Amino acid sequence: MRKDLIINWLEKNGQTLTDTQLCHMEIYQNMVLSAPMNLTAIKDDEGFAIKHFIDSLTLLPWIDALTNNAKVIDIGTGAGFPGVPLKIARPNLDITLLDSLQKRVLFLRKALDELGYADVETVHARVEDYVKNVGEMYDIAVARAVARLEKLADYALPLVKPGGLFLAMKGPNIEEEIKNAKPVLHKLGGEIINISAVEISQEMFHTIIAIQKK
Repeated sequence: MRKDLIINWLEKNGQTLTDTQLCHMEIYQNMVLSAPMNLTAIKDDEGFAIKHFIDSLTLLPWIDALTNNAKVIDIGTGAGFPGVPLKIARPNLDITLLDSLQKRVLFLRKALDELGYADVETVHARVEDYVKNVGEMYDIAVARAVARLEKLADYALPLVKPGGLFLAMKGPNIEEEIKNAKPVLHKLGGEIINISAVEISQEMFHTIIAIQKK
């Protein structure tokens, strides 16, 4: 794992991780890459550090602003990003990882237990079915490029408490998606309160769209 890239990015952004936390990230990377199923197209250490770990950690300022006992859900977590790096960085975080593919959820459960994060909830379900059972119970919902913004908002906002946030992690070009999502946001009581371009590597930017549920 390219710990140097992660450490440099953290220092640049006023964040730190312990040696143990960095070790857990390295172990998790090895678990993902050695899994019997293909969990990611990114296989090289540099790409993994930048596009998985650092990209996930860009949410830390929003996570750190949470009140005590706040609940977070990672929708369509896939190989566990951004949810697992956030849990490693903030062990006290109350987080749920949701994915529609059972094999991925079984992998996540085993990996988290081995790392000592047994308190993370892993859920095998389609998000549109899950919301019918739980409703508005999360302070923050996060999703990383699993669908276009209008679809993501339709999935995420029904899970968020009034006053809570939906954080959509997108690429650099999001103007058209935002325009197309406005009717859905209006219908579900969502308001865009912040759009941040975050640098995950030299000249490589991703976007975090923060949507508050009114």
